[in-house]
Amino acid sequence: MADRNRKPPFRRGGGKPADKRRESGRPAWRDRGAGPDGPVILYGWHTVAAALANPRRRIRKLFLSENAAKRLADDGIDTRVTPEIVRPALIDQRLGPDAVHQGLLAEADPLPSPDIGTLPREGIVLVLDQITDPHNVGAIMRSAAAFAVKAIVTTARHSPEATGVLAKSASGALELVPLVMVQNLARALTEMNDQGFLTVGLDSQGSEDLGAVTLRQPLGLVLGAEGKGLRQLTRETCGTVARLDMPGEIKSLNVSNAAVLALYIGASRLGLMR
Repeated sequence: MADRNRKPPFRRGGGKPADKRRESGRPAWRDRGAGPDGPVILYGWHTVAAALANPRRRIRKLFLSENAAKRLADDGIDTRVTPEIVRPALIDQRLGPDAVHQGLLAEADPLPSPDIGTLPREGIVLVLDQITDPHNVGAIMRSAAAFAVKAIVTTARHSPEATGVLAKSASGALELVPLVMVQNLARALTEMNDQGFLTVGLDSQGSEDLGAVTLRQPLGLVLGAEGKGLRQLTRETCGTVARLDMPGEIKSLNVSNAAVLALYIGASRLGLMR
């Protein structure tokens, strides 16, 4: 006989069980934190494994399938907390059927945001001007980690939280590239200019191609949202505005692809490619 005192799986305080929430028409618990002080949600092999390897990341809860738990053990990855072994279908209920979680889900504390004044005076920093798509931001973070970007600067508002879809798209890069959250992007760019950064805004109306701009370290590459591009005040605050010339019929790129191209040009011109 079933134990009537047993709590439904993944029940959150005061809420309905996941299956009841679905029946009520509300989505199962998805990619959202519980506000700025609440937990961030990390899922997928690379995302969770990187978080477990990051001593600065505090893990609150860890849910694993049997296969995922075995893989972590085989790879010698310390779970740091006692995991709850669950069926993959129960993680599906938490994230929704489209989330590729690979049997791993973690609730963790957000990482602290460094101060804009602590940016290294070398290498490349990316600045994101109200890019709101978490897939794009996550992909940009992954590319930033590949090119050893020192930090990513973005606004506290009009940007996705570092959780859920963004974290999965970043594939572990959240643990590698500091995310600097600022209240006012133009003020942050002004401070970067004062710190000696060459800030280059990327815009289709830029005065010259990025490949022709004389670049130096520290370099700040500034990317705007798709469609809107850089806001006027952002453009005016950048030290220069450049474009990415394309030889083909299509003259524009998805912002995450534009970030990769700009990083390659910047890293190559600065002698950072090894």
